[in-house]
Amino acid sequence: MAVHLYKKITFSLAYQRYMIPFSNEVMNLIFSYVKEKTKGQSLDMALDVGCGTGRYTLPLAPHFKKVLGIDISESQINVAKQYNTARNVSYMVAPAEKLHMKNDSVDLVNAGLAAHWFAINKFGSEAVRVLKTNGCLALHGFYPATEIKYKDLSHDLNKAMSEMWDTLFQHLYALKLPSASDHMFTQYQNIYEAIPLTDKEWITDIPVKIPMSLPEIIGFIQSFCPFQILLQNDVKKAEQFLIQTEKRFRDILGEEADVAQLNAFIKHYCVLACKH
Repeated sequence: MAVHLYKKITFSLAYQRYMIPFSNEVMNLIFSYVKEKTKGQSLDMALDVGCGTGRYTLPLAPHFKKVLGIDISESQINVAKQYNTARNVSYMVAPAEKLHMKNDSVDLVNAGLAAHWFAINKFGSEAVRVLKTNGCLALHGFYPATEIKYKDLSHDLNKAMSEMWDTLFQHLYALKLPSASDHMFTQYQNIYEAIPLTDKEWITDIPVKIPMSLPEIIGFIQSFCPFQILLQNDVKKAEQFLIQTEKRFRDILGEEADVAQLNAFIKHYCVLACKH
């Protein structure tokens, strides 16, 4: 059910509009790793798996001759095509577990905010198959909790955020869909261990600061899968949840609610590996 949500155009548009921007910190880490491991070889092809609306696909464009983004959701791909600004980037609908690429043809297989949905053993085998010698694999996401810093209100804001996340993730567990959230909460430890390559690294707790207004925080909540599960199951309850969450933030921020620029700190993590 969770993956099915990504096939809905309403979710794809919300995801494109409200999901947090790609992390420069993570992308710079990936590019440094690729440069080190590929040893100056030509970077011809990058494959972005589970690309969604292309948030982590487009940043690859300046570094590779061609970039292909694939996703199982046609609606996500359609939105990605709509927002495509790079001539060397293309998109297609395809699953992560059966990559339509030739053996030894890809310099980088990337998956941003997506690998927790994959059948990781099948995907790992396919990634190794399509990678060139010295080709790299990068799987990354963010820890599903947000630390907010704003004047002397940080404690109350963080308490509200923590309780909001707890409420949303109850819906994943209620539907017996814990594996994706488990992967995120453990910062991809199990995914790192499952990757069938020996030259690999696991980097956790990568700090990323994102300035966000209150409307942007409420939008971010709407872009997250657990909220969409709640919305699909009970529209009225989901709408009430958003109203109550926004009211709680407004009560904390008071007169500054409409003008406050909050600093959101989100921990990212990254699994890197190289094929030899």
